[in-house]
Amino acid sequence: MVRGRDPLWFLGTLARLKLDGQETGGRFALWEGVLPHGAAPPLHSHPQDETFYVLEGEVTAWIVDSELANDQSEPPGWVAECGQRGGVGMVAFAPGGTPHTFRVESDTAKMLFLSTPAGVEEYVKALAEPAAWPWLQPPPDGPRVSPERIKAVEESLGMIRHGPSPPPSN
Repeated sequence: MVRGRDPLWFLGTLARLKLDGQETGGRFALWEGVLPHGAAPPLHSHPQDETFYVLEGEVTAWIVDSELANDQSEPPGWVAECGQRGGVGMVAFAPGGTPHTFRVESDTAKMLFLSTPAGVEEYVKALAEPAAWPWLQPPPDGPRVSPERIKAVEESLGMIRHGPSPPPSN
């Protein structure tokens, strides 16, 4: 199967779904993201395994032990203990249920995201909007999506927030 899709704006990033669970019998989903400097989701987990692969740019990835994920200090201990920084070719694997996050260190980064089985792409679909142009949108004046909507989607998909996004790099 060969598939092309229109780009989506997803929480300040540009996403291109390549294959979703409907097309793979639920086995996996694959999408590409272009992310701006500093982009960093909150420390989170979900039932699916997730793999990140860096195509362009530089990122720091955190795969965090569940006990460290509960650290409430500022910044949390996992920020210094678990971060792995890398560029093109870097790959990070977060088994299902494992807290994880990343932060874009370069001006932008292009990454592939693999969900096994499929399911994480539903988060993208639920919170994205069609991109008016095929590049990153400008910074918002306020939140791109309401916190209430994000929370409702996370709960419906079994995602758990373990902590905040990693702080900006120095």
